[in-house]
Amino acid sequence: MLNDDFIASISNELANSVAMHTEGVEWTETAVDGLEFYRQSSPTSQSVCIVEPSIALVVQGAKSMTLGEQTFKYDPTRFLITSLDLPAKMQVLEASEEQPYLGIVLKLDLAVMSDLMLQAPLNNPKEVISDQGMILGNTTPNFLMALHRLVTLIDEPESTTVLAPLIKKEIYWRVLISEQGARLRQIVSAGSHGLRIARSIEWLKSNYDKHLSVDELAEMARMSKSTFHHHFRQLTSMSPLQYQKRLRLMEARRLMIAESQDASTAAYQVGYESPSQFSREYSRLFGDSPKRDVLNHWQ
Repeated sequence: MLNDDFIASISNELANSVAMHTEGVEWTETAVDGLEFYRQSSPTSQSVCIVEPSIALVVQGAKSMTLGEQTFKYDPTRFLITSLDLPAKMQVLEASEEQPYLGIVLKLDLAVMSDLMLQAPLNNPKEVISDQGMILGNTTPNFLMALHRLVTLIDEPESTTVLAPLIKKEIYWRVLISEQGARLRQIVSAGSHGLRIARSIEWLKSNYDKHLSVDELAEMARMSKSTFHHHFRQLTSMSPLQYQKRLRLMEARRLMIAESQDASTAAYQVGYESPSQFSREYSRLFGDSPKRDVLNHWQ
């Protein structure tokens, strides 16, 4: 009970900080590299997004992230860990004008985590082994206190450069020694299947408009085609081809909204050869045709 009260108290302090820095906006970067704040004043419908390797914490309200068929709901008592760039669907579940949804995202530095991993205990009886690139962790007082110290650095610019890297390391460490540490170690361990899939995803992000050969991806990952396909689907809940399509469709939507491109131009630019196929797959993902979706966005 004392832990619950303490978590509620620290979450409330964090919520006050996020509310102050997000007044009038839904998202903001902070002076601390990799630290972002989010705000919503009402529940939202599901929206498609790419979730970067990160720790996501709700300090007021509740949110869900859906990866494949599995939905992860998190609130001040649970946080979301994403260890790969994953196409998912997010939704704010609890929010109002009086009590807006307030969230914090800290991007993961996998190189720093790899160094810390060498010092983490190998056998942690609390660990939960998972084959997915997304998992929930339980909020603890030590984790929240470290995050609180990081957030307060926003108002101490003279200390940010020196202290932020140290506090981030503490936060990463708290996660590595938690019940979810094994999941992260599988991603950052040299030679692991997780790290090989992560590198393949990096290639796909830079080459989503190119013809996809799973054989070539598997060869780059130094895995057999069947092994590569199996581990890719385990981690991302989709096949390499489905992953590429999701990247293409999301980039096409950005081109239409941010750069005012028409649907056919955007489709060709992201690698589609058939505008009709693009329109079908776009409608399947976003629930509306490209033209209607863009019009609805600006209404």
